[in-house]
Amino acid sequence: METKTKQILNEALNEIVKAQTKQDLFLINTKYLGKTGEISLLMRELKNVPAEDKPKIGSILNECRQKIDTTLREKAKEFDEIELNKKLQNEKVDVTIPVKNELGTLHPITLTQKELMDFFVKRGFTVRVGTDVETDYYCFEALNVPKDHPARDMQDTFYITDDIVLRTHTSATQIHTMEKYKPPIKMVSTGPAYRVDEDATHSPVFHQFEILVVDENVSMADLKGTVEEFIKYLLGEKTKVRLRPSYFPFTEPSVEADASCPKCGGKGCSLCKNCGWIEVLGCGMVHPNILKNHNIDTTKYSGYAVGIGIERLAMIKYGINDMRQLYENDVNLLKQLK
Repeated sequence: METKTKQILNEALNEIVKAQTKQDLFLINTKYLGKTGEISLLMRELKNVPAEDKPKIGSILNECRQKIDTTLREKAKEFDEIELNKKLQNEKVDVTIPVKNELGTLHPITLTQKELMDFFVKRGFTVRVGTDVETDYYCFEALNVPKDHPARDMQDTFYITDDIVLRTHTSATQIHTMEKYKPPIKMVSTGPAYRVDEDATHSPVFHQFEILVVDENVSMADLKGTVEEFIKYLLGEKTKVRLRPSYFPFTEPSVEADASCPKCGGKGCSLCKNCGWIEVLGCGMVHPNILKNHNIDTTKYSGYAVGIGIERLAMIKYGINDMRQLYENDVNLLKQLK
């Protein structure tokens, strides 16, 4: 595996040197560092490596990933400088032309966060603030995701060190809350999360909204009622909601919630890919292991957790087809929303 890793590293570096555009760099990043990239596939093979060799091979793979990532960033910076120089040469601005003063407006992500926060605060939920940088323990292990758990492959984590990460979800705030407070707990939290992912429906930096309830006699019926109520609050009373079985290591049972497409009313259109439904969030009953690990009596208490992608909700609510439009600072788009 060591030889194969070095071979892949050399191939990646050669391709980066030959890259002509930032799109080439994006394709190289996907090929080697993406979910099914060369390095990611080798990472998954670590489980087959003898225990005494795992530290060495793991270190080599991490160094390889970091080297490719650093080289990609340096090359992208070169392209950015070239592009900036071209703009400086071609673009001219007459600073003497009078400008029209216009009032700004809140960004759709901010508007969606605010609506969610208003909904839950009015219903007695407490707001908890998390941190963007977390330890591996709070981001994974305390959420029932040990180091060898296959669910880690779903996250595409930005590692600062072996034990320090940029949080891949806001769920870490749940753990901090359960450490500090005893049930009953009704909390919400929102903020940015980070994953190595980028396309029309994913961003390396995105925003989540987290809900946690732990109390006596909490059931799936409570979860279903909460999800249906706030989705209809955001997308309209006529919105239909359905729950589908799913899997998350920190909830059991786990479900995903779909909303009927607000654009076509469930008949099928380009926004919902002609199926009439749009995936909105993931949720479930808090896994008993998590409650036990924080000295919460599972014979007395139960709970549910909900993780919402703010960008996805904003796209549905405002009819935006490409997530990248949310980050392009397009004044015309913001004017339409206003």
